[in-house]
Amino acid sequence: MSTAAFFDLDKTILAKSSAFAFARPFFRGGLIGRREVLRSAYAQLVFVTSGADHELMDQMRNYVSNLVTGWDVETVRSIVAETLDQIIDPMVYQEALDLMAEHRAAGHEIVIVSSSGTDLVEPIGARLGVDLAIGTQVAIEHGRYTGEILFYAYGEHKAAAMRELAAERGYDLEQCYAYSDSQTDLPMLEAVGHPVAVNPDEALREVAVDREWPIMDFERPIGLRTHSKQIAVTGSSIIVGAAAVVVTWYLIRRLTRVSRAS
Repeated sequence: MSTAAFFDLDKTILAKSSAFAFARPFFRGGLIGRREVLRSAYAQLVFVTSGADHELMDQMRNYVSNLVTGWDVETVRSIVAETLDQIIDPMVYQEALDLMAEHRAAGHEIVIVSSSGTDLVEPIGARLGVDLAIGTQVAIEHGRYTGEILFYAYGEHKAAAMRELAAERGYDLEQCYAYSDSQTDLPMLEAVGHPVAVNPDEALREVAVDREWPIMDFERPIGLRTHSKQIAVTGSSIIVGAAAVVVTWYLIRRLTRVSRAS
C-alpha cells in the first residue's frame, strides 16, 4: 500500500481563488466583459476574506457554469498556458511548496483536489510538479463548453473521488494526508487518517480544535521561479516539471473502465 498527500488548491496552495484569478486574461481574450471582471474581483475579495460556505459554493458553481457556456476550449487553454506564470506564480504559498517537498522526500504521491475546472487545475498541477489532479469536469461538444457539469469536485464528491483513486492506485487512506482551508472540505479531510486544517475558516478551525487536528497557517506567497532557484541550490525534487504525470480523475475512470472491459 502506498501513501498520498491530498491538497486543496485555493487558500491552501494558492493565496487566492484560481478560477477568479484569470478574469483579466479572459477579458483580454474576449471571453468575458467588464461586468464579469468586476464580479470576479468581488467574488475573489469575499472568498479571501470570508471563505466559502455551501451556499457560496453553489452560487459560484452556477455562475461559472453559465459563464463558460459556449466558450471555445482551445482559446481557454491557450490563455491559461500563456498567462499561467504571470497569474499563478505570485500566489503560491512557500509553506505549501515546502510541505509538498517533505511528502515527496517521504515517497508520498501528491494529489491536488480542487473544485476549479480541470483546464485550470491540470496546468497548475503540472507547474507544481504534482502526480495527479482532480478537478471539476465540464462537458465539451464541438470544441466548446456546454455548461453541463459532469463531475463537481466539491464536498462529498471530493471524498468519493479520493476513495476511488485510492482503490485504483493502492493508497492506504488511513496513512494518507489531506490539507484544506474550508469547512466545505470536511468529507475530504475525514476520508484520511491525517487531516490538516490549513488557513482554516472559522467553522473548520472550530472542528479542528475540537477534534485535535493539526492547524497550519500559511502566510508567505512566493513566486515559483524564486522557489525553483532555491531548489537548484538545495537539490529538492518538488518541481519535477516534465517528469510529473498529471491525470484527471475523470480520465483515470475512463481508462480503468476500458481496461476492465478488454
